[in-house]
Amino acid sequence: MSQTRGKYDFCIGLVLAMSSSIFIGGSFILKKKGLLRLARKGSMRAGQGGHAYLKEWLWWAGLLSMGAGEVANFAAYAFAPATLVTPLGALSVLVSAILSSFFLNEKLNLHGKIGCLLSILGSTVMVIHAPQEEEVETLDEMSHKLGDPGFVVFATLVVIVSLILICVVGPRHGQTNILVYITICSVIGALSVSCVKGLGIAIKELFAGKPVLKHPLSWILLLSLTVCVSTQINYLNRALDIFNTSIVTPIYYVIFTTSVLTCSAILFKEWQHMAADDIIGTLSGFLTIIVGIFLLHAFKDVNFTLANLPLSLRKDDRAANGTLLSAYDNFNDDEESSACLGEMQSTESLSARRNGSLSAF
Repeated sequence: MSQTRGKYDFCIGLVLAMSSSIFIGGSFILKKKGLLRLARKGSMRAGQGGHAYLKEWLWWAGLLSMGAGEVANFAAYAFAPATLVTPLGALSVLVSAILSSFFLNEKLNLHGKIGCLLSILGSTVMVIHAPQEEEVETLDEMSHKLGDPGFVVFATLVVIVSLILICVVGPRHGQTNILVYITICSVIGALSVSCVKGLGIAIKELFAGKPVLKHPLSWILLLSLTVCVSTQINYLNRALDIFNTSIVTPIYYVIFTTSVLTCSAILFKEWQHMAADDIIGTLSGFLTIIVGIFLLHAFKDVNFTLANLPLSLRKDDRAANGTLLSAYDNFNDDEESSACLGEMQSTESLSARRNGSLSAF
């Protein structure tokens, strides 16, 4: 019975995680469409300090879609392992890229299409090999997990590293090193996911009629989540304001997901119950998603499609054999220019030039 319920909860969490990605990915398109409509009307743009978008229904639809996605993502942690839910967040980037090519006329180049396919493939592999975490159904069990020495050491290290980055490294190198602010967001994000997981369990108990509000852990988790999310938003906005979004997004995804996987492994110890092939499959799926996200973002401004692939290959061949091709091109040009001479003279001249070209080569 417990195993059947575990599979049922796993499926619910998977559906919620995928729904979250669809809602969040679609929200960017709706907001962008609303802002473009306002720009065509001549209203002051949001980037210039305007607030006309508050009267645009498409923008509100995008905001509601994002809210629905965040709620679904929050609920997914209550049913499925964080090791599964967090990497699937990359699908929101994929959904946004695909929808923008249809509704915003933004071209998706060959690198982007390959990146989308790799992200889907990696997500599928991760779903197949996703770890089944230990059963944590009550706040008391969650409290016991949070008090485990391994997690206490991990959380202490995260806080110490974050404080060093915020107070010492950030003021000196935050404006020039892209990893400083992103690392702050990522390592703190591992703790915020743990808080979300605990609050999800609390909400399930609340619906079951248990006195959750009297449990001190509920309020500790809520306060911790507020602090963690506020810090994440603050430093992620700083990173996005200073550096290119196409660089920030994949780096943040990789470091954040790695931190969450590490935290989840220490807190729930799900890797202890996985077979070797499932561990390899999970890591392979994660790395495949990383490559897909990198291709989707890093080369999105490169105008490269299947149509100009043969031309690029020909250019590469010419570059690889540049000297030899140049020699033969000169040979052909000289042959045409000597066509007006006599047959014997032309043959001698051709032989001389050929020998000269080869010796030069």
